[in-house]
Amino acid sequence: MRERLAEVGFWFLTFSWVWTSANCMLSPKGVNFEVQALMGIKASLKDPHGVLDNWDGNAVDPCSWTMVTCSTESLVIGLGTPSQNLSGTLSPSIGNLTNLQIVLLQNNDITGPIPPEIGRLSKLQTLDLSNNFFSCQVPSSLANLRSLQYLRLNNNSLYGAIPESLANMTNLVFLDLSFNNLSGHVPRLPAKTFSIVGNPLICPTGSENECFGTALMPMSMPLNGSEGALPLGRPKSHRVALALGVTLGFICFLLLLLGLLLQWRQRRNKHMFFDVKDRHHEEVSLGNLRRFQFRELQLATDNFSSKNILGKGGFGHVYKGHLRDGTAVAVKRLKDGSAAGGDRQFQTEVEMISLAVHRNLLRLYGFSMTATERLLVYPYMSNGSVASRMKAKPILDWGTRKRIALGAARGLLYLHEQCDPKIIHRDVKAANILLDEYCEAVVGDFGLAKLLDHQDSHVTTAVRGTVGHIAPEYLSTGQSSEKTDVFGFGILLLELITGQRALEFGKAANQKGAMLDWVRKIHLEKKLDSLVDKDLKNNYDRIELEEMVQVALLCTQYLPGLRPKMSEVVRMLEGDGLAERWEASQRVESSKYKSYDLSSSERYSDLTNDSSLLVQAIELSGPR
Repeated sequence: MRERLAEVGFWFLTFSWVWTSANCMLSPKGVNFEVQALMGIKASLKDPHGVLDNWDGNAVDPCSWTMVTCSTESLVIGLGTPSQNLSGTLSPSIGNLTNLQIVLLQNNDITGPIPPEIGRLSKLQTLDLSNNFFSCQVPSSLANLRSLQYLRLNNNSLYGAIPESLANMTNLVFLDLSFNNLSGHVPRLPAKTFSIVGNPLICPTGSENECFGTALMPMSMPLNGSEGALPLGRPKSHRVALALGVTLGFICFLLLLLGLLLQWRQRRNKHMFFDVKDRHHEEVSLGNLRRFQFRELQLATDNFSSKNILGKGGFGHVYKGHLRDGTAVAVKRLKDGSAAGGDRQFQTEVEMISLAVHRNLLRLYGFSMTATERLLVYPYMSNGSVASRMKAKPILDWGTRKRIALGAARGLLYLHEQCDPKIIHRDVKAANILLDEYCEAVVGDFGLAKLLDHQDSHVTTAVRGTVGHIAPEYLSTGQSSEKTDVFGFGILLLELITGQRALEFGKAANQKGAMLDWVRKIHLEKKLDSLVDKDLKNNYDRIELEEMVQVALLCTQYLPGLRPKMSEVVRMLEGDGLAERWEASQRVESSKYKSYDLSSSERYSDLTNDSSLLVQAIELSGPR
């Protein structure tokens, strides 16, 4: 019996130890401590360029986040956001990232004190906070960083005395405290190379002995006035020899560093370019489109760096890049470019986009095609997508939203009725409407489009698109037509009005996804103000609001035959024929819908609320 109890106790202790080890990184609420700490840092910073957008507080670990480096054990060992125009303050929660070895935050606009909690980072080897606006005193807790070798606090607004405790940092190799407002006594700093020039209360002219030190200088003599002076009896020639020796040693040190740097860059460049054989494809003949070499696009996007990602989707990733002449471009790198059928799919998309040329359609600069890669090169849209701008500041005003709606409608009109052959987009949504530098709408991503023959009125295919935007007939039968795009455009209008994604604004009123019934109900009750994006406050035209809602409801009618063509949509948005069309639709609706057991949008809601469809929302938008 005792043996049995001992065995049970042993296994209980073993299980407890394993469980404790597995959860050592989790808080009582099951949140990774490093995720929590990084989210604290993000919350205290202002990020104008959205470089920290993919930092997600609900993530299991942060190792896939931009600007974060992890060890093989998935511990955060590096945090680097240099030159990103970050402002705000540096959160004390950085002290909880106890595995950090490198912190690079230089060349930003961060203000406030340097958190004393940094002193907890016992493994830290490099800390660069230079060229910011840090104020207050240099925290004495930095002396606890016994592993620190490289410390730069220069070009800030630090004041007060240099902490005496910094003299105990025996592993420090490089220290730069220059161009601050430091004062008082200068301790005997152990760094082999250091600079405190540019501190007017210590170094008024910058030529004083205590302003700058190089190899051996800090250790061989104190840095205070008379004690730092050389003995008067020392021969002048000896001083010259010593100075010459120190200078030559420093030059040799710099040359060695330069050589190591060049060797590292040479190795990096060798590994940076993997071997992809560019080859011409006989079937692709596209007039004046430019054919890019794959390596040219590698260079333009910094080897497809995650820092340059503009968007992700089922089709692959889109990267920002700069060509050799400085032109900003967006490079779409298609997923599974070498898969079976990839040549045909790629060729179809390139041919289709090259045929469609209109001011409200995203034009194609060129393409790249290798045995394993398929890339499309577009002009860079400086204002991003409508979906991203709806969440950003400053908000899109009402006039701009109306102009976006009209521009997108004109682009779709060209695809449906003026392009030969006709093109169906099949994924009309705010994320696929891009904005140029003047906030002019440009319809992008024809990856889900289908060419139509003159003889065909519809095409039956596997369903592609994004749940919440897909027309009910397409979702249930796979049949798509230009009226499929009209439905998506109607949902886009509601997104522009509400400032929310399609699946969000219906559920806001607990309508279980029956958003069109909800919008119709609000329209009948004449409570349209409750629909409008709260960020607009009262800065919109109520007559124009009602007109836009009516156009949206006409476009999203359940039966595709009742929806207007895009040419009619454009005219209605321009103020021509809406009243007559709306009155006619109300008469048809009252007579025809009596024969249905369920209302149109309830039928549609049953489709869009299906859990399997919601799970596959990303799959529906790609890959092609």
